[in-house]
Amino acid sequence: MLHDLARSAAGGPPFDAAAVPETVTLVADRRRLRLTFAGGEREVGAERLRAACRCAWCTRARIDGKFPETFAGVAIARLDPVGDYAINVAFSDGHARGIYPWPYLRTIADAMTPAHDGQPA
Repeated sequence: MLHDLARSAAGGPPFDAAAVPETVTLVADRRRLRLTFAGGEREVGAERLRAACRCAWCTRARIDGKFPETFAGVAIARLDPVGDYAINVAFSDGHARGIYPWPYLRTIADAMTPAHDGQPA
């Protein structure tokens, strides 16, 4: 049984190549990410990304009813790769625990209207 678990872990999770952006660009105003996928370009606002954070701290704050409804004025302070499967986004409010796997980031991007609008669909 242990051998089977090791073999399935080595194979890793299913991979969706369509969810991996060709490019990720932090727009000059630091308030948006521009993502280029094979099917087109999307932009996701920093406020939306911050609100979508699924780290343990944000999850606990949601459970406790203490998660802010908005993150007005938040900007992206830094982007760091996490292996080849995600990016870590650090925000101007000091929060830097958000890890956004490519499929989750694609889901967020697809929920937005076409590029340059930045408003939820």
